Amino acid sequence: MTTLSKAQIAHRWIGERINDGRYVPGFRLVLGQIAKELDMSVVPVREAIRLLEAEGLVTFERNIGAQVAMLEEIEYLHTMQTLSIVEGAATALSAPFLTAEHIARARAVNAQMIACLDNFNPHRFTELNLEFHAILFEECPNPHILDLVHRGWNRMNVLRDSTFSFVPGRSHASVLEHEELLRLIEARASALQIELGARAHRTATLDAMLAYQAEHKHPLGEPGAVSLQSDRTPAVTDADPALAY
Repeated sequence: MTTLSKAQIAHRWIGERINDGRYVPGFRLVLGQIAKELDMSVVPVREAIRLLEAEGLVTFERNIGAQVAMLEEIEYLHTMQTLSIVEGAATALSAPFLTAEHIARARAVNAQMIACLDNFNPHRFTELNLEFHAILFEECPNPHILDLVHRGWNRMNVLRDSTFSFVPGRSHASVLEHEELLRLIEARASALQIELGARAHRTATLDAMLAYQAEHKHPLGEPGAVSLQSDRTPAVTDADPALAY
């Protein structure tokens, strides 16, 4: 049985809070406070922060400190484009290993997504969306591609609620595309067909977001723009000197 180091424990603990939304974009990560909660010194916490920074989930600025990363529009664009490619490939490679049980589980999740459309909750919808896609791509036999998919989803975590909040109509189209993707897999379509289907599904969400921005004529970062950050983002206060590296 593998024993996690303190840095690994801190990395997992902080990462979980970023992924589930407890630590929102812009949330300041105070080493001393985190170390106290985990009952450890700041050294492994600092190492964990550095790892999360390398993964793109945390940023560090002198005189500000470490905080949960906020994605700019161009990063959103690049992340979604990359995710469409690697997730499409992972889904296609995974398809031959998917059983009737996998398909049934995916359909059950999609049914839950459909059920929550009337009383729409973007956070819950996106949790289910990841659960649906994970069923389809987690059997991918290529660990390198699978790692890239996981990194892409982690990178999108800070934006995913807001995406469906801005374009809620996209959620209705998304569940229909899910069913079409399941039909392709059930029919044992070619790897190329499945890959292109999964890729088109991902880029359709990106296209919807870009269309929203064009319609409102306020690109992100310009005056009047609609921010992709959560409205729960706390104000940034003084930097934690312990992380001044």
